[in-house]
Amino acid sequence: MENGLANLNLRIDFRSETPITTQIVEQIQNRVLSGELKPGDQLPTVRQLATELRVNFNTVARAYRILDSMGLISTQQGRGTYIWSAGQAENRERERRQALELLTRHYLRDALALGFSADQIRAVLEEEIEQLNKLHSDNP
Repeated sequence: MENGLANLNLRIDFRSETPITTQIVEQIQNRVLSGELKPGDQLPTVRQLATELRVNFNTVARAYRILDSMGLISTQQGRGTYIWSAGQAENRERERRQALELLTRHYLRDALALGFSADQIRAVLEEEIEQLNKLHSDNP
C-alpha cells in the first residue's frame, strides 16, 4: 500500500472484446479472492483510478458499483472506498461462487462468439468434467 491506498496495478486491454468495466471488476475481484487485497485496504478514488487507467471516470464508477453490489467493497461517504471485511465463511463461498459464475459467463460468451451451439458447448463441458473426475479418482 502506498499513501494508505492499495496499489492495484490493473492492466486494461483496450483491444479486448471484454468491456473495460468488466476488466476492472474481474481484476479487483481476483485480487480480493487471492488475498492480495485484504479487508480494510483502501482503494483509489474513482477519479484517481480513472486517471491512472486512462479511462472515463463513469467506467470506474460503474465498476465500483458492481463490486459494491457483489459485497466486495464498501464506499463510506467522505472517507473512501475499502475492501469489505468479509471474514465469514458464507461470504467467502458466495464470492467464490460469483467468481465461478463470471468465469462461466465469459467462457460461454466466447464459445458462442466462435459459433458453437449450446449443445456443442454442453457436450464439451460434460467430456471435460468426466476427464477431471477420472483424473481425481485415479489420483486420490
